[in-house]
Amino acid sequence: MLRGMTSRSRSTTGLAVLFGVLGSLHFVKPEPFEQIVPRALPRKKELVYASGVAELACAAGLLHPRTRRAAGLVSAALLVAIFPANVQMAMDLNRKGSPTARAIAFARLPLQLPLIRAALRASREGR
Repeated sequence: MLRGMTSRSRSTTGLAVLFGVLGSLHFVKPEPFEQIVPRALPRKKELVYASGVAELACAAGLLHPRTRRAAGLVSAALLVAIFPANVQMAMDLNRKGSPTARAIAFARLPLQLPLIRAALRASREGR
């Protein structure tokens, strides 16, 4: 355990790192993210960039105590908002993915809950 870090602050740091990495990937390699935007939504590339900006903003906000409360709440909302993309990915892979890809995609869906819980916990760490 890192000295002086509670499990709650490690969880918040981990969430910030996850958002930072994934938010960056939205700009470095947007195509996989565009593919999982639900079909009913227009302007997929713009949505991918917007969600990348949101993820980077959440990452930065989670790291600073003054912005952590708001960033935690926004992070939880963002995770809920992007859930349909995860469902879209699982459904697409269910039709044309390998058994391993299908299993991973469907196993990811319930993992959103601990991430949302971590974001809400982070919101209670703020000032």
